[in-house]
Amino acid sequence: MEFNNTLANEYEKGIRRTLPSYDAMLRLIQTFYHSRLSENANMLVVGAGSGNEIIQLAEGRPHWSFTGIDPSESMLTIAKERLLTLPNDMSFHQATILDASLPSTQYDAASCVLVLHFIHDYKEKLETITEIARHLKPGAPFVLVSKYGQLGSLETELQFDLWRSYWLQHTRLSLSDVAEMEKSIRSLSFMSEEEILTLLQSAGFTKPSRFFATTLFGGWVCFKEES
Repeated sequence: MEFNNTLANEYEKGIRRTLPSYDAMLRLIQTFYHSRLSENANMLVVGAGSGNEIIQLAEGRPHWSFTGIDPSESMLTIAKERLLTLPNDMSFHQATILDASLPSTQYDAASCVLVLHFIHDYKEKLETITEIARHLKPGAPFVLVSKYGQLGSLETELQFDLWRSYWLQHTRLSLSDVAEMEKSIRSLSFMSEEEILTLLQSAGFTKPSRFFATTLFGGWVCFKEES
């Protein structure tokens, strides 16, 4: 999906409808990192988007530094404007983690939030998570949040029923509007939880634990393998 200016602005409006517990998720991620990292951590944010995650993580941590990666110029433009008032050191790369030219310094932590389901090829998913691991210090915490489930399974289809009802109840969209949006969502790359756990292990992460789940989304915390 190409996030042009229009889509980037619409993303800000729609993410809290698509993911009703979006802000609670960000607070949980903040709590996880704040409990694990020192006052001077440097963080790699893969899929920095419009800056919501960095704003949440930087709260109360003025000495944390952030490296944000996102392939969308429009999203990064929004992020840079919103983050201007923060005291934290920040740098941004318009790229994917596979294309970015990052410094050789290893990071204290990393995140990949709402990115993986845009990557359809399993090999590219694995390469993406493995590359994140390569840039982390041993034992560094990592958070992954993605759409998950198995299309066609009873559980996932029931979650789609709930998702569909939420949009119809809390917006003015018509049945046909929601149906078109659902078609787009079903075209994204879903993975089962078992597949995600295997992916994390294969990429070099240990101790995965699901900390978050809302309808079609799940989140896991884990750690880079110790040397």
